[in-house]
Amino acid sequence: MAKIVYELNQSLDGYVDHLAIGRPGPAVFSHFIEHVRDLTGMVYGRRMYEIMRYWDDDLPEWDTEDHEFAAAWRSKPKWVVSHTLKSVGPNATLVEDDHEAAIRGLKAQQVGEIEVAGPDLAGSLTNLGLIDEYRLYLHPVVLGRGKPYFTGPRPRLRFVASDHIADDVIRLTYVPA
Repeated sequence: MAKIVYELNQSLDGYVDHLAIGRPGPAVFSHFIEHVRDLTGMVYGRRMYEIMRYWDDDLPEWDTEDHEFAAAWRSKPKWVVSHTLKSVGPNATLVEDDHEAAIRGLKAQQVGEIEVAGPDLAGSLTNLGLIDEYRLYLHPVVLGRGKPYFTGPRPRLRFVASDHIADDVIRLTYVPA
């Protein structure tokens, strides 16, 4: 059975605006390259998927780490929950209807960790009781505005771990209480 994990980078004040937070430093980026290699796959909402599609095509300005991340990301299956998209890119499956049944099916059929990225989708999956773990990657910035990590009712959580990832980034891990 797979574990569904909601994880995103966020500011100290709880926002997930990746552009405002900025590109992670080399050590943090290396952490994410290895992390993506270990995932079974990813579940995205439309907006997050459109952001992550950046990694579909090689760009001339990329360095070695960018290419490594892109290769790891491309190799993983992706499930995209959307009512508005008509198609998705390589190694991706569009989930248009009954995302609850689709995620329950993934949990039952897959093994390992499946990452959920996208606050709105994660809020929906939280309400359905489908998130097994929450990982908050805290960056030392205060944004004051943006999309919050938790978009709906706040789930009761129990703290299970903290890890110094690299530089000034700390990962906090929680499970439903």
